[in-house]
Amino acid sequence: MEWEVITNSETFIMTIRLIIAAALGGLVGVEREFHQHPAGFRTHLLVSVGSCLIMLLAFYGFQNYISGHNPETINFDPSRLAAYVVSGIGFLGAGTILVQGYTVRGLTTAASIWVVAGIGLTVGAGMYLPAIITTIIVILSLFLLGKIDFGFLMKRKKRFIYLVVEEGKSPLSNLIKVVESYSIEVKGIKTEKQKLFNDKSMIEYRLYVEYEDKEAIIYLADHLNKDEFVHQVYLDGK
Repeated sequence: MEWEVITNSETFIMTIRLIIAAALGGLVGVEREFHQHPAGFRTHLLVSVGSCLIMLLAFYGFQNYISGHNPETINFDPSRLAAYVVSGIGFLGAGTILVQGYTVRGLTTAASIWVVAGIGLTVGAGMYLPAIITTIIVILSLFLLGKIDFGFLMKRKKRFIYLVVEEGKSPLSNLIKVVESYSIEVKGIKTEKQKLFNDKSMIEYRLYVEYEDKEAIIYLADHLNKDEFVHQVYLDGK
């Protein structure tokens, strides 16, 4: 009898919902953490738990107030707080979006944060099955679909461009703008500091790019070779 009282208590219900929200949000965050995105395990867990807490507040936080007043004079709508969470979570998502030249990165992570907020709200409302199903769908889409290369549909080619530039003289953002001006998309970037060359500190940028026009990559190499601060330009030979 005592166990039934405990399990039916509001405190127990809220605790279980917060734990479930943390677990589901954390699962999505693990995938983002694995791929080294700006918002990882802790961010997704906190967003999910926070959303769940606000939903619990909407359901349970005003019961004492309502019980002490005439219900006919109170306009109570628990969905209001949920609506504020959904719209307000955008500032976190915006923080994960990076713009480099004409390329935008972080949109998927921003979307996952937004979905995790919805998962937390759903758990807070006691809808466990939809929250679990959504979590499974999100993880599968992030993990599996991220491995599928759709470039073959557009007949796009891939290769590395290696640039050795003088440190501090030619910003990476400017180089990316030049690359993208030739309709070449930068998909990945790696940097490595080189030894001094004629008393000058050098940096090697390795740009993993996608493109359609074969001649564009040649014109780009010619363009970069004319930059006084770019000391070396070479392709991976594919």
